[in-house]
Amino acid sequence: MIDRRGLGLALPCLIAAPQARAATVWSIVTEYPATSLPGEGIAFFAQAATAADLTVTAGFDAPGELRSAFMPRAVADGVVAAADAFGGAMAMPVLGLFALPFLTGSAEDARRLWALARVAVIELLAARGLRLLYVTPWPPAGIWSRSPVRGAADPAGLKIRTFDATSTATFQAAGAAAEAISFADAMPRVRAGSIDAVLSSGDGGAGARLWESLPHFTRLDWAWPLSFAFCGNAALSALTADAQVALGRAAQATEARQWRALGTRIAENAARMAAAGVRQVEPDASLAVALRAAGTDLLEQAQRR
Repeated sequence: MIDRRGLGLALPCLIAAPQARAATVWSIVTEYPATSLPGEGIAFFAQAATAADLTVTAGFDAPGELRSAFMPRAVADGVVAAADAFGGAMAMPVLGLFALPFLTGSAEDARRLWALARVAVIELLAARGLRLLYVTPWPPAGIWSRSPVRGAADPAGLKIRTFDATSTATFQAAGAAAEAISFADAMPRVRAGSIDAVLSSGDGGAGARLWESLPHFTRLDWAWPLSFAFCGNAALSALTADAQVALGRAAQATEARQWRALGTRIAENAARMAAAGVRQVEPDASLAVALRAAGTDLLEQAQRR
């Protein structure tokens, strides 16, 4: 039998008891594989940012067919809370700076350039309703190809995937049939044989997919580009103060982790490529001269603008 006096005492306590707030769930996505540097970055960030009232999940290989070029709008519109997108693909001023040919020659160069451009990037994203979280540096890009690309004459007629307007224009000037295509969209065309070559780094799972069809790699030191991770200002503002602090700490830790990882990544990628039978092509000086000449002209045009 229920003791009504006891129930009367307990009821106010039950009414006054605070309700546990359900954790907010965020997703952060990239169009690259989980074992690429951007993929590892979003996985690390998701784990580091998950706290009592925030859960972050990571999505790889362009979930929902979301490509880098469309990620800023998707994040601003709340389709996803956050994304890691390749800078050159977003076609925004400043973001493509890091993918300009032969502008940076080392990881140290890339990091110095990032330090100089960071404030401008933060302001650029803020004007679009976005908040920068961290950056991911890429190892230097080279040419993956079916047949060796070694000399100045080899790009002529080459059907090559490029990653931004500048790389497309440079290879077109060298005689190639170059087309800027997202990594996710390039892979089916590589397998179908409608693309002969891909301008990309040899990083992680991205490299693993490329060597299945393109067994040659010509290292060019073309650029040391960046990917940018960002979230929407509206989504960030909706979080609790504790969650925002956890997110900020996770972003700082992720960026530090990504630059550290780059330090050993080139050697690790080279070893994986060698074990997979990828043939490393040493380019003739003529190839570098031809591409540098085309790239220098474009860089000068960009500086004049």
